[in-house]
Amino acid sequence: MEISETKKISLLAILRILKAESDVDHPLTHGDIIDILDRDYGVKIERKAVGRNIAILNEIGYETETTKKGSYLLSRKFEDSELHLLIDCVLSSNYISEKHSADLIEKIAGLSNKYFNSRVAYKYSVNEWNKTDNKTLFYNIEQIDEAIGNGRQIRFEYYKYGTDKKLQRTSLNVLSPYQMIVHNQKYYLMGYNEKWKNIVFYRMDRIRNLNLTDDTVTPLNSLEGYENGIDYKMFSSYMPYMFADKPKRVEMIVKENVIDDVIDWFGKDVSVAKYGVDYYVGVTASENAMEYWAMQYLNSVEIIKPQSLREKIKNNLAAASEKYNQQP
Repeated sequence: MEISETKKISLLAILRILKAESDVDHPLTHGDIIDILDRDYGVKIERKAVGRNIAILNEIGYETETTKKGSYLLSRKFEDSELHLLIDCVLSSNYISEKHSADLIEKIAGLSNKYFNSRVAYKYSVNEWNKTDNKTLFYNIEQIDEAIGNGRQIRFEYYKYGTDKKLQRTSLNVLSPYQMIVHNQKYYLMGYNEKWKNIVFYRMDRIRNLNLTDDTVTPLNSLEGYENGIDYKMFSSYMPYMFADKPKRVEMIVKENVIDDVIDWFGKDVSVAKYGVDYYVGVTASENAMEYWAMQYLNSVEIIKPQSLREKIKNNLAAASEKYNQQP
């Protein structure tokens, strides 16, 4: 279909108008479109030309609906519900700085029309959320992505919060980067620490002053346990926290009220069997991570195996009991 330059301008302008100002509850009459074309684009066309342009939009893949009340764009690349979900993800992501969160939300909201924008006023509450002070996240993502793509090591400073509630440098690291992973609402960089010779996970929002080096990465498949690459199920089910020790079989007695939490943390592959009034549960997980996890559920969970983990919990409880038996 041959379209002249003048018609192309009109066609693109009408498409933008339908995207920005119409939906099923706000259809636009041909007169509305003519007025907006004249006001915002300096384009003057006849009423019949509006209908022809809308027909062309349908022919080239943009679905529109025309009723007695007017025309509107029937489908978009993203549904409003999907945009709401994306905005909520940005708002709740504490590894994205306040400014970057606001900018991202503005871009996401711009994918719908002006009526959607008016319904997401809470997007301006970004300053009320707990956000990182590190504003280099997106630059770091680009750099790390380049390093992974080119098989190069990276060097960076790692920061943690100090007593002054500000990020303080704690270490300088040289890493073979493998993957950036979101886990438990935190963003991690998985890699091989070239000094300590082990797999480690670093919080992306704690990385600063990152640079690529000229050294090539240590191949992931050369490391024990990673011969076949990354097992993503391991992150979702075996590692409630980002410890890199090899997962083990962990058995425990739990009360019925935490079965939902167990499945939420470890997935549906857990074994569950009735054990008196309680349940005997088996999971595969990092022992170091399970030490922290079990401490959260002391009133409802008893670790049975492995014995080494049971001893750790026992020692933690003894130390805590000693502290709380002393007067502050």
